[in-house]
Amino acid sequence: MHTTQILALDPEFGAQLGKGIGAIALYAIVGLALILAGFYAIDWTTPGKLSDLVRTGKPNAVLITSAGLVSMAFIIVLAITSSASDLTAGLITSLVYGLLGIIVQVAAVRILEWATRINIGEVIQAEKFTPASVVVAAAHVALGLVVAVAIS
Repeated sequence: MHTTQILALDPEFGAQLGKGIGAIALYAIVGLALILAGFYAIDWTTPGKLSDLVRTGKPNAVLITSAGLVSMAFIIVLAITSSASDLTAGLITSLVYGLLGIIVQVAAVRILEWATRINIGEVIQAEKFTPASVVVAAAHVALGLVVAVAIS
């Protein structure tokens, strides 16, 4: 005897799906805003016009900017996961921790550059790869991880 079973979705499935799609869109907006804010904070505190240096392919500017963006993503992701069960709290937490992360990261990287006597303006404007840019990029990623883990 063959029994046919009909699969039915939970009556709340549509509402849950809509809420999930909305949450993704809102987190994407907050995340993009924070990443842009992080980029402009790095640009503002770095000698030279960072967007121009990246656009023209200065290898050190590209490396340092990329590391800064990745480190901001760490902070944003951990802020989201630390309060994933509550959308409003998650969005607020992401925004507050993200902004704090930008401030801490930029300040700490500038202090590290001062301590190591790296002339960041000279490094990011160089036409050729400069090993010192790896130190600055690593500082961005390391500090992003530290701030991200502190959030969770």
